[in-house]
Amino acid sequence: MPRAKKNRPNLDFETKLFERGAKLIAGMDEVGRGCLAGPVSVGVAVISIEWVNPPENLADSKLLTHQQREELLPLVKTWVKDFAVGHATNAEIDEIGLTRALRRAGRRALTQLATKPDYLILDGKHNWLMPEKETQNMFAEEIDDGAMSAELKIFTQIKADFTCASVAAASIVAKTTRDQMMIELSKEFPNYLWAENKGYAAPEHLEAIKNHGATKYHRVSWKTFQK
Repeated sequence: MPRAKKNRPNLDFETKLFERGAKLIAGMDEVGRGCLAGPVSVGVAVISIEWVNPPENLADSKLLTHQQREELLPLVKTWVKDFAVGHATNAEIDEIGLTRALRRAGRRALTQLATKPDYLILDGKHNWLMPEKETQNMFAEEIDDGAMSAELKIFTQIKADFTCASVAAASIVAKTTRDQMMIELSKEFPNYLWAENKGYAAPEHLEAIKNHGATKYHRVSWKTFQK
């Protein structure tokens, strides 16, 4: 079986799922969880049982520079069978909380796929993608139930973005997409330097909030903005 370089994401976990009978496997990862401004974004990347070796320098997006991510992006898009990115806005985060917003963004990503994966690998310890009982109706108007049918089997994997090639690919798609969104938003509010800090709590971002207050893209329910 093909393997990635040592200490790089590989296809070991995906191979085990293919051996269970899966034809299509999706990796999923989120970006923007800790930001003060902008959306939270969730990427999903689907690989086929007919996969080949992943791009040589594939790694979790957090370990790569902006230039490295941009260079890898077209290679990732060529390697995967399908990909998508879903978003939940800062206003949604303020309204329903971060975990539910992540869930909403992830489900939006799934509904954009042209292919329906058999299995999904979710980065993390908890299955934050499936709704809690009291929030199941939250998605009724915007989410096709077929995308989250019982046929989709979800596996959580700690540090999957570091170890699973499909999840690392999803992280790069999500990160580059969200970064570009923040660069565009920065043109509207240049004082906050989002093109550089992407909405995270960098010193210059915090200073701009102190001097100019919150914008319509800030997560005003967060502690930073509470008196």
